[in-house]
Amino acid sequence: MSKKQPAFGELIREKRLAKGHSLRKFAELIDVSPTYLSLVEQGKVESPPTAERVRRMAEVLGENPDELMSLAGRMPEDLRGIIQSEPEEMPQLLRAAKGLTADQLKALSAQAKKMQKEEQ
Repeated sequence: MSKKQPAFGELIREKRLAKGHSLRKFAELIDVSPTYLSLVEQGKVESPPTAERVRRMAEVLGENPDELMSLAGRMPEDLRGIIQSEPEEMPQLLRAAKGLTADQLKALSAQAKKMQKEEQ
């Protein structure tokens, strides 16, 4: 059985404390008010932080930005552009990859990178 992932705010709080940042210091580092950060950590905000702010949180915490974006319900800007550049094919690829294991996705990614190198 898979372990339940903590909510975005809970995870941010855990990671912040593990890095030794006070609420006030971390808020300063990511350019938000301590009050707002407290609300995020408690899951009491109406919408999650922006993608850019989540990216900054990940940077300060030394975490994977894509993982934090996913937990926050946000999409990185580069992915939006990639999908929009191939509006039919990219969604089809994502739907086809749905349900693959992490190892299968890594293999698919490696194959895509190999194909890109061959085209250069």
